[in-house]
Order: sequence, then C-alpha cells, then structure tokens
Amino acid sequence: MNSGHENAVPGRGVAGSFESCDALVVVTLPLPLPGGGASASGGVSLHLESPSLAVCGERMRRVALETLRALDVNDADVAISDRGALDCTLAARVETAVRRARASAEVNRP
Repeated sequence: MNSGHENAVPGRGVAGSFESCDALVVVTLPLPLPGGGASASGGVSLHLESPSLAVCGERMRRVALETLRALDVNDADVAISDRGALDCTLAARVETAVRRARASAEVNRP
C-alpha cells in the first residue's frame, strides 16, 4: 500500500503492505557523498519479521538476498515484515522498494 510518506527519507523506498499473503519491505540505501563519490560499503543488513520465521526464514532470506544481488545492491538496510507472501511476491516487493529508494536518493542527491 502506497501511503505517500514512504520516500520522506532520502534513499528510502517502501513496497507492500501488512495484509495477509503480502509483505511490507523497507529498503534504505546510503546517499552518495557530496562531489559524486560513493560511500563506503557497509554491506546488506537484512531484518526479517514473520509469524512463520522459524519455518520459512531461510527461504525468505535467500529470496531477498538473491533479488538484491540481481539488482546490484551491495549496501543497504532492508526490513521485511512478512505476512505469508509467496516467493514471487516477496521478490517483487524487494525490487520495487529498491527502485523507489534509488529514485528517492536521485531526487535528493546533493
């Protein structure tokens, strides 16, 4: 669900919802340094929350990390609140959140 407030923080993108069979994904990317330089890579920090974390946590982690890798994301803070999303839904939510974070960072580039 798009509330219109998800990109209030530069470099942040949000996709999905808390509805059943969906996931809310928040991706925060580091902003470029003034002068066009890149920030030092801090790696990917992935935070998962789900009622089925014990059963599906590794699968969700794998889907999220593979999607981030495919999008060349090497430095990000990713929070996923899962409510039973299918793998394809989770991958789509991660991709959308990354694209929105990139667009937000570009608009707010120093």
